[in-house]
Amino acid sequence: MRALLRRRGAKLEGKYAEENYRFNGPGKSTRRITLRLRVLDGGPRGVLTAKGPASFVGGVKVREETEVEVKDAHATLDLLAELGFRVEFVYNKHRAMWTLDGVVTVTLDTLEFGSFVELEGPLEVLPEQARSLGFDSKHALKDSYSVLARKHLAAARKKPA
Repeated sequence: MRALLRRRGAKLEGKYAEENYRFNGPGKSTRRITLRLRVLDGGPRGVLTAKGPASFVGGVKVREETEVEVKDAHATLDLLAELGFRVEFVYNKHRAMWTLDGVVTVTLDTLEFGSFVELEGPLEVLPEQARSLGFDSKHALKDSYSVLARKHLAAARKKPA
């Protein structure tokens, strides 16, 4: 995929590792909001993300997402705990972000349970951009990383030692 992105003239914007904390807590059950704190490169900086429920438009996942950069992710963890949120599980991710044609972000993610490609950008260009990279929206995963991580953790617990 990296070679294809280079041939297409995509620009590598950056690479980093993140530790993702997924929460259970007050207020989530009414709107199916997910709350995640990403600690970037294991340092103090992080991003707090609230995601609304996903819908699919022409094979493209669409969801409202609000992000806030935080200077001290560990203090944010403490604050969320004081507000009644509990860490449900943690997963790590290595990410490389590319910009394609100046309008679409192509993200290459490697997690313990697989490697994935995400495309983000204007809804009107995503299907064609995905096809140009060899992807078919009919085969796109519907599950979020959180769901995939939960399934992976459950399968790992069931394996005999």
